[in-house]
Amino acid sequence: MKKPAESECCFFVDESGDPTFFDKRGNLIVGRGGCSPILILGFIETCDPTHIRRALDRLHVEIAADKYLEGVPSMRNTHVAFHAKNDVPEVRQAVFKCIAAMEFKAQFVVARKIERVFRNTCNSSEGKFYDHLVTRLFQNASIRHAVNRVYISRRGASTRLEPLESAVRLGISNFEARSPTGAHTDVEVLTQTAAGEACLQVIDYMNWAVYRAFVKGEMRFYKFIEDKVSLLVDLYDSGNYPRNWYDKDNPFDIKKASPL
Repeated sequence: MKKPAESECCFFVDESGDPTFFDKRGNLIVGRGGCSPILILGFIETCDPTHIRRALDRLHVEIAADKYLEGVPSMRNTHVAFHAKNDVPEVRQAVFKCIAAMEFKAQFVVARKIERVFRNTCNSSEGKFYDHLVTRLFQNASIRHAVNRVYISRRGASTRLEPLESAVRLGISNFEARSPTGAHTDVEVLTQTAAGEACLQVIDYMNWAVYRAFVKGEMRFYKFIEDKVSLLVDLYDSGNYPRNWYDKDNPFDIKKASPL
């Protein structure tokens, strides 16, 4: 059994899509009315988050000084934090180029929003659905360091820290049960905003690239950053199992996946 390295690693977690299945009247609305057909949970992993923060800080300064972008309404939010869904194409291109030059690894769990799975696995609870995916995300993560800090993007006013921490620890425990390190690893789970933690802006962009591939069939953004991706699991694409686990040996392409 291999002991973890005497070093610190950081994981930055965010989602794309939403955990909603039903409207207030109990009607299934997946894929319509602003309700996403999938929910993606992803993280970036790095032992040097400082270089990512500094790179994004420099880019913020450059973009703030760009006369071409003056007066664009969305820039008020962009100056606070990059957000792929809302940033204008010129900003989005600059951020993707900045990300491509960074060093980190990324992993994703993609969940097709299937009503039967939602009811049976999560008792029709959006919170349990989200937490279940957090667990599935981290049970595929190789925890190789003695100290691990997990930053999860805050959703709304509530931090939900306790259930999120339990979900992360359960995932890590499941991984270690299959591949024990033989030594204790320290895990700290925190919630943060993208404005407060720049590394969360990177996973926001990475998730957006995956989401565009699944929902729009548009691979160009993903292809630009695919060398960062170590694992992508299309969790409920059971008709494609076991080829729904995408890694370096089975690179992801939306043409390989079953239609949504």
